[in-house]
Amino acid sequence: MDGKNRADVYPGLEVDIILKKDQRSGKLTRGIVANLLTSSAFHSRGIKVRLEDGQIGRVAEIVEED
Repeated sequence: MDGKNRADVYPGLEVDIILKKDQRSGKLTRGIVANLLTSSAFHSRGIKVRLEDGQIGRVAEIVEED
């Protein structure tokens, strides 16, 4: 599932994000969502989040829960 809808993303969720510096390469960073930084219900490039380790990026993929 992609992270373009704000309703799908919430604190505590494991996600893969694209950091600003990795936008060209498309390198993904995995982490746990701490805060949602995008206030709109939808964003075409992904909802911007802050991970628990402080990194900020846009959600590229929501990691499937078992």
